[in-house]
Amino acid sequence: MNKKQVEIIGDSHISLNTETPLRKDAFDTSDEEKIKNIQKHFASIMEELGLDLSDDSLSGTPYRFAKMYVKELFYGLNPKNKPTLSTFENKYGYKKMLIEQDITIDSSCEHHFLPIIGTAHIAYIPKDKVIGLSKINRLVDYYAHRPQVQERLSIQILKDLQNTLETEDVIVMITAKHLCVSSRGIKDKNSATTTIEYGGCFNDATIRNEFLNTINN
Repeated sequence: MNKKQVEIIGDSHISLNTETPLRKDAFDTSDEEKIKNIQKHFASIMEELGLDLSDDSLSGTPYRFAKMYVKELFYGLNPKNKPTLSTFENKYGYKKMLIEQDITIDSSCEHHFLPIIGTAHIAYIPKDKVIGLSKINRLVDYYAHRPQVQERLSIQILKDLQNTLETEDVIVMITAKHLCVSSRGIKDKNSATTTIEYGGCFNDATIRNEFLNTINN
């Protein structure tokens, strides 16, 4: 693939997978080994840029960068870090919409590894199960902390909640700013991207609009 093709694909946000593309041996290496290897490679990048790694301010940067990538920014790549999603019997018989809104999105685009920052609004209509509210936030945070495409992030959250709650009646809306748009390329500081994924009763425009109106108000 030539340079022009790479740029066209990256800027078009093309993604063929709803699952994060991972190699089969992605977790054969320990976190400590990954940090050590990334530290070495990032030191080479810094040196290639002409930076003096003997400077006190820069000397620890390769390690800090590597640890941040493995332990913080991309901890969501490893399934062992997935939060336990506690569900409970719907003893109240609650059958109306339950909305968790303004959930922080702190992710990174997989095309330029620049931040995606925004909010998620999620609703579901319980059947036999309900979920602890904080677990929805933790699930969003888990899927966000990996190299992402916003469309895929929306789908991954939706499918996981549908499976966990054993209902298709879930909707996920994400609005976010992409620094790959605001800090490079077109450098548009004001635009944001919104994605909406849903299933079950949310295919009904009346119910979907009830959700949207609640969010907007």
